[in-house]
Amino acid sequence: MKNIIVTGASGNLGQAVVKKFLTENYLVVGTIIPNDPVEIITESKNFESAVVDLLDDNAAIKFTDKIISRHGHIDAAVLTAGGFAMGKIADTKTADIAKQYSLNFETAYNIARPVFLQMLKQGSGRIFLIGSRPGYDMKNSKGMVAYGLSKSLVFRLAELMNEEARGTNVVVSVIVPSTIDTPSNRKSMPDADFSTWVTPESIADVIYFYCSSNASIIREPVIKVYGNS
Repeated sequence: MKNIIVTGASGNLGQAVVKKFLTENYLVVGTIIPNDPVEIITESKNFESAVVDLLDDNAAIKFTDKIISRHGHIDAAVLTAGGFAMGKIADTKTADIAKQYSLNFETAYNIARPVFLQMLKQGSGRIFLIGSRPGYDMKNSKGMVAYGLSKSLVFRLAELMNEEARGTNVVVSVIVPSTIDTPSNRKSMPDADFSTWVTPESIADVIYFYCSSNASIIREPVIKVYGNS
């Protein structure tokens, strides 16, 4: 049975990815933060949850080692954990940048690194980092400086990992969504046209496709899921 790690498994995108891969008969290991207030409800025997502080690189390494010792391999990892903050340059201090760096880059790097090393040993695997349009093109970061800067590093990480993995079947991709249709986004932008947004389920479908045999020859480092926006 193939297996996948999903970080931020209690979030809107994380839950959608968990459900999709369970439907496709994967063993899914989802990470949640300590004292996570959101309960993941599933009756599947193929789902395991783990409390992991992804800001602690040692905790991330121990978690990855446990998965390897228990299951022998890691086929895919979808790293949805992260955070968001508004703020123009006038309102953004280095402490604000550091906080977004921790939430959006450290939480990805700390788990991506040991997973990547394991996949290199295996000779195969797919890692999906979650980027953003502000991170992809800094012109879109106006009004969200710290967030955009932190997300921009995700793209550079994928580039570096793909260079190190050249010649193997290890691929690191960055999913770049437009606005995701979630309850919190609808609440914060009540006048928006929700029909142009992308649903977490549609993003999960795209991620699954890139994990399937149909996409085995694709080496796409940036996957834009913009919908109609």
